[in-house]
Amino acid sequence: MSTIPRTIANFWRVGIKDAWRQMQYIGDTKAGTLIGTDRFGNRYFENNEELPLRTRWVDYKVHDFDAAQIEPGWHAWISYSVNSPPTEDSLLAYKRRPWEDTDAKTIPNYTFTKGAYRPYNTTKAKVTTWEPVAAERK
Repeated sequence: MSTIPRTIANFWRVGIKDAWRQMQYIGDTKAGTLIGTDRFGNRYFENNEELPLRTRWVDYKVHDFDAAQIEPGWHAWISYSVNSPPTEDSLLAYKRRPWEDTDAKTIPNYTFTKGAYRPYNTTKAKVTTWEPVAAERK
């Protein structure tokens, strides 16, 4: 959480609409320079006046965001693995591979949901449960 003067200053810098959206989704107001936008519409910002390791952030296009919606080059930049963003470094920039669809879409992360991958086992279990067999009384 930030201080009240910093929050009010960011309100003036980003505007009421963006400040309200930031308070709803990240719980803080942040103002910085737009570094770039990826093919999914996510916007990436940087402000070197923030606290260390909080200088870069992403503004997701969709409200139900997931970290899997960030491209690998942008992920490397936002996690401080590289200093230059994909807009400046051609090795990090996205290039469509021949086997990929032409439509830009992400595969959501279904972990801990009904759609999560569960492997199917065809081998017989090595350990079986014991079921007692009781003879009828006479």
